[in-house]
Amino acid sequence: MNALPRDIERALRATIVGQNAAIEGLLLALIADGHALLEGPPGIAKTLACRALAASLDAVFKRIQFTPDLLPADIVGTRIFDQQSARFDTVLGPIVANIVLADEINRAPAKVQSALLEAMQERQVTIGPESHALPDPFVVLATMNPLDNDGTYALPLAQMDRFLLKIDLEYPSEAEELAILDRYAFAQTPLPQRVATLDDVRVWRAQARAVHVDVKLHGYVVDLVMATRRESPYVAGGASPRASLALVNCARARALLDGRDYVEPDDIRSVAVPVLRHRVAFTHRLSLEGLSPSVWIERAIATVRVP
Repeated sequence: MNALPRDIERALRATIVGQNAAIEGLLLALIADGHALLEGPPGIAKTLACRALAASLDAVFKRIQFTPDLLPADIVGTRIFDQQSARFDTVLGPIVANIVLADEINRAPAKVQSALLEAMQERQVTIGPESHALPDPFVVLATMNPLDNDGTYALPLAQMDRFLLKIDLEYPSEAEELAILDRYAFAQTPLPQRVATLDDVRVWRAQARAVHVDVKLHGYVVDLVMATRRESPYVAGGASPRASLALVNCARARALLDGRDYVEPDDIRSVAVPVLRHRVAFTHRLSLEGLSPSVWIERAIATVRVP
């Protein structure tokens, strides 16, 4: 019997206490064939969530620790001259995997971050004169810490736009932290083991693509994206058309998780904030007035009439 997406969810919840938004966001990214960016303070299981998702699948997993001295070749690979054969051999980098964890992605400069652009969009890497297709499925999961500004670099908007979702993680509640102590204070955190296969993931993606989206909901999606492009003292640039596609794909994945073959408006609204908040370029006025991108996006969503 084939595994279901909820089987992965249960496996992740058995490993991670709380962080429901992160667990659902990782599932949506996996089903919708996209990438996810996790942001939050240190020590709240960002890396653990990504490792747990990879462990739950029978997949090739690679972890890349981003540092200021990292080079693009350390990610995509390079060409090495073989003196015996008198020719160049290609050595593929850790990007060639099913699930790639880009840990602390904002600790590397823009030149290194740009090495991910081709891989995340075209699903291939170019080394010298040759292009190499990446495996299917291919998912980049990246983590970043908003509190530690020393030695970090801002991610370019072109890089941010390639992430399907940006998941903000918060500190656990008092009850959740007590559960963490009870469960893991004297033991290593166990990871789930091969709950589903890559074939299962491909089946889920095909099922998600077959989920029906009404024409009226297409209009609703466009209205939401257009709301981010309205003239505002807080916004320097609105979301790109890639955001509209991301909203539809995530809403389909959300409907599939609930066992439906059609999308409801609530599916779109539930994914709108994580899909849009990192795709809008905000001015300094937003932070000066104590607002967050998520709050502004929620207010913009509230102005759009639901069909």
